[in-house]
Amino acid sequence: MTDETSPRPVPRAVALAYGVNDAAPKVVAKGRGLIAEQIIELAREAGVFVHESRDLVSLLMDIDLDQQIPPTLYRTIAELLAWLYHIESAQKSGLPLPLAPDPLASLQASPHAPLTDT
Repeated sequence: MTDETSPRPVPRAVALAYGVNDAAPKVVAKGRGLIAEQIIELAREAGVFVHESRDLVSLLMDIDLDQQIPPTLYRTIAELLAWLYHIESAQKSGLPLPLAPDPLASLQASPHAPLTDT
């Protein structure tokens, strides 16, 4: 059942980059609506895996462009990057894909992590 009067949720997207000489990943693109759709489309065209996590995107949207992620997100992003590495390895070897990590699990494990209910 759908409610035709309910507006469709506006998509949001954040792109991270992590260079060899970078101390931490940084936000290189972010947006809502059409901008978010373009970020996702460009990522997929470039063969970049797109991970969907509303909670993590909410946290990353608060970071300014070209700024590194805060230390409270290091573990969460490290787990996500490790998972992506395992996906690439599994795809190359024909093994089953690993399950996605729960981005909030590592945030809840940290006493200094910001939590949101959005």
